[in-house]
Amino acid sequence: MKAYHLNGHAGTGRLEPVDLGKPEPANGEVRIRVEAASLNYRDLITLDRAGQTGLNGRVPLSDGAGIVDAIGSNVVQWQVGDRVAASFFRDWVSGPFKSSYVSSSLGGTSTDGMLAEYVVLPATALVAVPPHLSSVEAAILPCAGVTVWHGLITRGGMRKGDTLLVQGTGGVALFGLQFATALGARAIVISSSDEKLARARMLGGSILINYRDTPGWDAAVMKATDGEGASHILELGGPGTYDRSLRSVASGGKIIQIGVLTGFGPKPDLSRLQWENADIIGVTVGSVEHFTAMNRFLTEHAIHPIVDRVYGFAEVPEAYAHLRSGSHFGKVVVEF
Repeated sequence: MKAYHLNGHAGTGRLEPVDLGKPEPANGEVRIRVEAASLNYRDLITLDRAGQTGLNGRVPLSDGAGIVDAIGSNVVQWQVGDRVAASFFRDWVSGPFKSSYVSSSLGGTSTDGMLAEYVVLPATALVAVPPHLSSVEAAILPCAGVTVWHGLITRGGMRKGDTLLVQGTGGVALFGLQFATALGARAIVISSSDEKLARARMLGGSILINYRDTPGWDAAVMKATDGEGASHILELGGPGTYDRSLRSVASGGKIIQIGVLTGFGPKPDLSRLQWENADIIGVTVGSVEHFTAMNRFLTEHAIHPIVDRVYGFAEVPEAYAHLRSGSHFGKVVVEF
């Protein structure tokens, strides 16, 4: 089969196409013929660190979907031909998070990912693809979709009448926008592009702020909400946005801390949280149980994830470059 490996030296990382033997499923395992995989910002970080963290030979990408094509012994929940997607954390099936699950994250420091024509995983690490979605769409779900579901819905309790602030128009932000629209919550979107803001309006965004024209977007958020602020904030930027998120959160509100899109840097002053009785919810993706619940919601509301661009398997470096450019609206996908 064909696959990609990370190959890093001299402090840099690169993607290397390789030919490997087709893996065979053991007891309790399933082999998937991967049809599509999608990229996340995490994959850029992993590639850039490949030369520093012993990742040579790792198959990258956490997100993928395809068809069950072989089953090991003692597997009863799947049949050949079933359409499935892989959970980001192979070992986090249900219940509270444990630090031991980190090493089971697909495409990470210890576990191979989905950028291969065939992948073998435990039967318990898979979820059924919603019937209304293509494999390209399903490949978008495992990281971005589940992260937003876990943070905003499971732990954040977002519901009708709430106000959500999303930063940008990448995969995570657009899932937040789509979930808010489906629930009847108001959505505020900030972006540097008027074109992207116009597209966000079509997905249900009601308050649109261009942060290049309005660098003090936190003040604009407070003005647009009559001084109340946002009950829920998807905090994606990190050091470059955190202080403004803190000034935008409503009394009793929740900041869902997810991203580091502006890098790593100084820690913000959190004192406002105390005076506003607000919370920070730290989220790193979610479990198979979260994934399954989200898929029921997607099916009920007929939600289709937003695909920005689809690349062929031979175009993986170009897909990485497109994601790095920041010009995408939604998710970047590789179709096999």
